[in-house]
Amino acid sequence: MDGYMAVYLCLTALISAPHTTSAKELSITTIKEDPYTMSQGSELEGYCIDLISKLSKELGFSYKVHLVKDSRYGSPDASGSWSGMIGEVMRGEADLAVAPLTVTATREQVIEMTTPFMQTGLSFLLNKNVTCKEHQFGFLSPFSTNMWVGVLIAFVLTGLCVFLVARISPQEWEPDTESRSFTLVHSFWYITGALTLQGAGPHPKAVSGRLVSAVWWVFAILLLVFYFANFSHMQHGNSKHASIETFEDLSNQDVIDYGTVEGGSSKAFFKNSLIPTYHRMYEHMERRKSYVANIAEGIARVQRGNFAFIGEAVSLDLAVAHYCTLKRSEEVVAMRAYAIAAPLGSPLVKNLTVAILRLSESGVLTYLRHKWWPNSCVGVQEPQSADALGLQNLQGLFLLLGLGLGLGLLIALLELLSKARGLAKDGKKSCCSALSTELAQRFRGGAESADQESSDKSKA
Repeated sequence: MDGYMAVYLCLTALISAPHTTSAKELSITTIKEDPYTMSQGSELEGYCIDLISKLSKELGFSYKVHLVKDSRYGSPDASGSWSGMIGEVMRGEADLAVAPLTVTATREQVIEMTTPFMQTGLSFLLNKNVTCKEHQFGFLSPFSTNMWVGVLIAFVLTGLCVFLVARISPQEWEPDTESRSFTLVHSFWYITGALTLQGAGPHPKAVSGRLVSAVWWVFAILLLVFYFANFSHMQHGNSKHASIETFEDLSNQDVIDYGTVEGGSSKAFFKNSLIPTYHRMYEHMERRKSYVANIAEGIARVQRGNFAFIGEAVSLDLAVAHYCTLKRSEEVVAMRAYAIAAPLGSPLVKNLTVAILRLSESGVLTYLRHKWWPNSCVGVQEPQSADALGLQNLQGLFLLLGLGLGLGLLIALLELLSKARGLAKDGKKSCCSALSTELAQRFRGGAESADQESSDKSKA
């Protein structure tokens, strides 16, 4: 009976005891990088330092943090030996590595990693004031490609509409008249003159033709106003923005150099990628030797100009928040995650994974992200770049033109219908017959009228 009681007391003590990952003090290695680990006097602070503190409270362990000796994340050399934080964990010099350490297949083979505490991907950082070569067709830049296509379609449709209105309206075209003012060629020449604000006579006489002409003139004048206003904004802006938005754009130019951290997972991604664009970028970086030792050096080179730094988007966002002259590409590729590293077979990994999930579910990780990624550029007035105008910006203008063309054609048909009714009344035939005869004379070269004239002559 006493034996059972002793076992019961031991089990109760074990259950009620604080759940710890290890009785000894854990040695944790990290790397100095804003905002994960930073120096504050003789102490360290940052996202990773706060994360370690939260985990220690969750699991009840004590720890001592030190900076990695060679200031590297870790990569294997030719002999298979690992450098940086990975090497320290493998050699037993540290129990854990807590840093923005990317989870990769190569690292998983030599160490164990917890569930990620942060998700990110690869992007690149540019200086907003970076200069690039002027495009030989820069005069087209005020309007986007779809806008120019829309203008071309509007030009063609208006020219055809002017021709049809002039052909349909009785005041512009008569079958027995030799001179034709608005041929197809003259119709296009007339609206071209309107674009140059010069005009090209003769001008329409009918109400329908004048309406189409007036609507096109309004369209042309407003279009020129928007073009020159945006062109002036682009030319006299305080900063010239390189048109580099994606990795494809970055790889297809040779004005701005680019690079990433030497020996990091970002370099490995480009080296091992099967996508031609990314592998071509790796060959460029190898040829130019444009690697940097760390993120701080990469950001400094971007600030000096004509350099794009490739790195994790979450780290680049911090640089953008601190330095208002920098911008990050919207494109993010190669999604990856940051996790804590431990030696193979370490019993710490399972408990740390559960603790990280708890911190994530309770919103602690989100709080830490907002704490250490503040935007110091809020409220800073920056020069705005002028973007090319698209169809969505001038939808109302195109709608006005379309309504004017449609109304002009309708009035021209009403004018012809009015004449057909008069002819039908005089010739004692149906209005439809007279209208079809008029249309045939206008769009079939007057063949029927010619036959009628020859018949009258033979009778005479």
